[in-house]
Amino acid sequence: MLDFFYTFTKMHYAKLFLFSFLFVFCMHAYAQDAVVISQDAEKAYNEGVIAFKNKNFEAALTAFSKAIALRPDFDKAYFNRGNTKIELADFKGALSDFSSSLQLDQTNGKAYFGRGFSYWKTKDLTAAVKDFTEAIRFSPDYAQSYYYRGEIAFLNGNYKNAIADFSAAIQQKADYAYAYNDRGSAKRMLDDYKGAAADYEMASTLDPRLIFAYTNLAYVLSKDGDKSGALKAYQDALKAKGDDPLTYNNRGALYFEMRKYKEAIDDFTKAISLKADYTFAYNNRGAARLKAGDKEGAVADFSKAIELDPKYGYAYLNQGTMKEGDRDNQGACKDWKQAQALGVKMATGFLNDCDK
Repeated sequence: MLDFFYTFTKMHYAKLFLFSFLFVFCMHAYAQDAVVISQDAEKAYNEGVIAFKNKNFEAALTAFSKAIALRPDFDKAYFNRGNTKIELADFKGALSDFSSSLQLDQTNGKAYFGRGFSYWKTKDLTAAVKDFTEAIRFSPDYAQSYYYRGEIAFLNGNYKNAIADFSAAIQQKADYAYAYNDRGSAKRMLDDYKGAAADYEMASTLDPRLIFAYTNLAYVLSKDGDKSGALKAYQDALKAKGDDPLTYNNRGALYFEMRKYKEAIDDFTKAISLKADYTFAYNNRGAARLKAGDKEGAVADFSKAIELDPKYGYAYLNQGTMKEGDRDNQGACKDWKQAQALGVKMATGFLNDCDK
């Protein structure tokens, strides 16, 4: 009777790039020791840049650390070691390095971005927004600062601010597929389905590998009443990646809404074959089987969904509906009460009959 449509909205994040700075240092004959130290520091720094470009991050870390040990005021070495630590998922260490870099050069917009990104990864969103704003102040053409500030606005439910920042990111980087996708998601949250669809289409055009852009497009087209367009979007997603269980599950949900239960069952079955513990697909297939008159199959699917996730309220709700159809009112009420206890508000209406 009921289908739980599990959507994947997105927040995928763009790749962080290292911006390396190579400098020719001024040498003075009257400071021979300083010249040697500076040359050694520069050599270590350049070795770090090469190692980073080759994705040898441990070697890059060692080289940048050596450069800093030889020259403690080497702001670019701190900056690039911060970027290296991000690649190594040492975000607290990255925070320290970007802060050291900024103490030496308070105008480095990309260092503000790097520190803001590290704050974001350590879940200090307030500090992250502050640094992204400073990054924009000093490097207004750097698209990622707008993008990640927009991400935080989205997470905080400030969808208009998110749209403004994603738009600014696109203005700086016209082929920014992630920004188009996420702006679409912000528009979707404001019920601007046509605007969202246009952005999702652009995202998938710019990068056909973004499966979630097709999935998001299908969702808003369906919400806007364009079922055939939604089916095409799902088909495009499967052409790009034919082994994606989420896409099969969501297309099955659309077939369910269209009352095409055989097609829905086929898609949910495919999703399960790709992901054996896919709770949502078991529940959804149970709902489709129930509609198609296969009660035995529905029983098995709802039971499996509950086995995989005993706190999955929608499976209890659907199982209760099935029991009601078999005139097992006591069993139905028990399942509905369980669904209600697990936070399924819809179950309250079903329970009204249980009190009579």
